[in-house]
Amino acid sequence: MKFIVKTAAVAAMVVAPAIAGAADLPEKMTWTAYGTTASGYAQSVAIGNALKDAYGTKMRVIPGKNDVSRMAPLRDGQADYCACGAAAYFGQEAAFLFASEEWGPQPLRVVMTAIGANNLGLATAKDANIKTMADLKGKRVSYVVAGDALNWNAAANMAFAGLTWDDVQKVEVSGFKASVDAIINGQSDAAFMSTITPHAQRLAASPRGIHWPPLPHDDAEGWKRLNEAQPIALQHVATKGADISEEKPHVGYVYPYPILITNADQSADEVYALAKAIQEQFPKFKDSAPGAAGWAMENQTLVWGMPYHEGAVRFYKEMGVWSAEAEANNATLIKRQLLIKEAWDSMGDISGMEKDAVLAKWMPIRAKALEDAGLPVVFK
Repeated sequence: MKFIVKTAAVAAMVVAPAIAGAADLPEKMTWTAYGTTASGYAQSVAIGNALKDAYGTKMRVIPGKNDVSRMAPLRDGQADYCACGAAAYFGQEAAFLFASEEWGPQPLRVVMTAIGANNLGLATAKDANIKTMADLKGKRVSYVVAGDALNWNAAANMAFAGLTWDDVQKVEVSGFKASVDAIINGQSDAAFMSTITPHAQRLAASPRGIHWPPLPHDDAEGWKRLNEAQPIALQHVATKGADISEEKPHVGYVYPYPILITNADQSADEVYALAKAIQEQFPKFKDSAPGAAGWAMENQTLVWGMPYHEGAVRFYKEMGVWSAEAEANNATLIKRQLLIKEAWDSMGDISGMEKDAVLAKWMPIRAKALEDAGLPVVFK
């Protein structure tokens, strides 16, 4: 299953109607995001500053070093939104850490996403001589404990060359920053990250240097393997990042990051106001953080792998960019979420079960429910 960003269609439909009036935002909001040195955190803070200046809204951004610390506050009602990565997708699918008693399928909805001129990929130490993904065999790769999104993407990059975690030396680290520190300190040779994260610049400036192995778009077999492992990957050419420019682009992939999500029961009026405010203030924050320009209206992925919140849909309709295709896709994705939740509930009481036991029971039930409905299984 491969989702394709409809940025061209969106750009064609945008006729730039004026966004008028002050946003009806709450006095306070809480977001979670990646760690303080990650691009997603910097973008969240930039948006928060713009909203405070324009509307007086005080926005707290809670940094989290792994998927649990980013997603749990949203689950527990301690945060209103999450500027997340692929863990948001796992949440709706009840995959990885979400296939447990503490989690289960999450009723998540997208507000807005960002796609910039960056890629997401495996950064490697230049002195490790990893020219291609195939050269990763036998090398050391950072593995973030409780960092399913990072590890999933690292595995997808390896899958491009027909490799798995069994073909490399897994170096366990405590968080995203630690995954890069391990390379700089000589304990690892590669780690997954955005090309524009400050950590990539740190690696590039270190004695080891940086190299981004390419994922050639004409390698059909490699892309088939990658998409089977990571179905939300979108072929993309990056022109921004550490040791990357328009003169020295990187051929690889991207998916929206950050993915601004909230729970399905979040106030539709508030979500509408937030989406409107972000676009209204876009000129104020687009140059304030690496990748912030990716929040532009023409970059919105309205036909993708997660459903949009009704408040966001209202805003996109108002802007004239919500298509019949987007509506149909959204309905299918909401149906998918409900189906996964019903399948989860059919397991009955799983209190006290070990995570591995829950996983063994859940995955066949999940697969059958999706197959019976004619929907892609993705995680098997």
